[in-house]
Amino acid sequence: MPSKETGQLRIVDSRTENAYLIPIHDNFIRAKDLMGITTPDPNNSEIVQKLTILDNGFENVACMESEITLIDGNRGQIQYRGHPIQDLYQNNDYEDVFHLLMWSKLPTQAEKLDVRRKFAAAMVPTKAVVDTIAAFPRNSDTYPMCLAGLCAFMAGDKVIANNRHTHKPSFHNNLEQADAAIIRTIAYYATTLALIHCHKRKLTFTNPDPNGTLIGNLLLMMGKTNKETGVGPDPEIEACLEKLWICYADHEMTNSTAGLLHAGSTLTDPGSCAIAALVCGFGPLHGGAIDLAYEALGKIKHPSFVPAYIEMVKSKKARLFGYGHRIYRTRDPRLSLIEDLIEKNREKCDANPLLRVAFAIDKLANEDEYFVSRKLKANADLLGCFLYSALGFDTDMITAIITLSRIPGGLAHWRETLDKPIKIWRPRQIYTGDRTDDAETPRRQSLSSNEGPLKEKHGIQVRELNSGKNNKVPLKVKAVLWAKSCFS
Repeated sequence: MPSKETGQLRIVDSRTENAYLIPIHDNFIRAKDLMGITTPDPNNSEIVQKLTILDNGFENVACMESEITLIDGNRGQIQYRGHPIQDLYQNNDYEDVFHLLMWSKLPTQAEKLDVRRKFAAAMVPTKAVVDTIAAFPRNSDTYPMCLAGLCAFMAGDKVIANNRHTHKPSFHNNLEQADAAIIRTIAYYATTLALIHCHKRKLTFTNPDPNGTLIGNLLLMMGKTNKETGVGPDPEIEACLEKLWICYADHEMTNSTAGLLHAGSTLTDPGSCAIAALVCGFGPLHGGAIDLAYEALGKIKHPSFVPAYIEMVKSKKARLFGYGHRIYRTRDPRLSLIEDLIEKNREKCDANPLLRVAFAIDKLANEDEYFVSRKLKANADLLGCFLYSALGFDTDMITAIITLSRIPGGLAHWRETLDKPIKIWRPRQIYTGDRTDDAETPRRQSLSSNEGPLKEKHGIQVRELNSGKNNKVPLKVKAVLWAKSCFS
């Protein structure tokens, strides 16, 4: 839904005494409107400087408009395409939410079955993929194995592998091909995780069920089968993950989603976008915080040691992972859903003594003025790992599995960009180093005056030279100008 103008911001530039009216749209302004605020360059009055916004860490900058996920950090609300996350948790499963995020509506049973079969068909690994994972020592870190396995899959995917060699964009304005590649990418990553799990633990890999769910086949391939019959995935684990993954399905413009979209803006493939998200997602201040939160609880060891640890946090001698969030100024709404799942799996979760440590931290921090005054509340990272541990997943696989639940949401954002004008993400910077007078400025300005207007060809902005005689420009020069338009 297009944003509406709801007011105007009046700005007076004290440098020039010029006044500007900037339209306000639904409590935001457009950066390009601020570019109309200019001042002469202090070293060259013929050059004007456009006003630039500096926001280290993008704390108050929105990079795009989206219809997918709404987060209200003040009220503690999450909605997927207008559906409150609590309603989806109560009434739907992860398959439903996957369809909702990707295609804007909840699926029919026939649509769910169709996607299941497409997932399963892409999940069968080639020998090259199996050999890639097997080449790692069994005690290797999971993260680089994830990247290697996904890359091995992509190398054998003709559409993905050939994308960068095509002159016409493979996926932009081609949602049918994009959807197929999205499903394959997610399937590739699921199989990669299963192969890693089996390799590390010397287990036999099981091929997927053609009619199984994404989660069900992940469990089946990992060897987590029905304990009573030995056939099919463990139903208790599958049921729990179908709900838990709803909590992680998408979280608006996270660091990893922004990384995914930054890569996607270059017209790369969904597999490469997913790798960009993984690189971000495993960082210790993002998805990697799940591992660090769990490790920190292990160092505390017992609820009786929590008060002393909290004091260390307050004096900045320790860090409390799983607490506080860039967006939320109230309790993370996902936390109550995770607590509900913990309660439903209480016997298994209670077997982990660190759960009591986590609850002790939450209780004490909720009563401590240091945390209360700063509106620091627990987030999903504090407790989410306990369900995976209770379900029998080793800690070295937890972050990787959570990224699998999140990648579809990130790729839904990528898909959302594919029918919009192409615009490469290229942020500005503020240079603070030494500088000398630029003697080349007149020559460069003269060159730029010969550049003609931007024209769109195959969905790409192309600038040609006004060469003067007959407007004929050598092909080599045109190629240079095309590259300049793309990479500037």
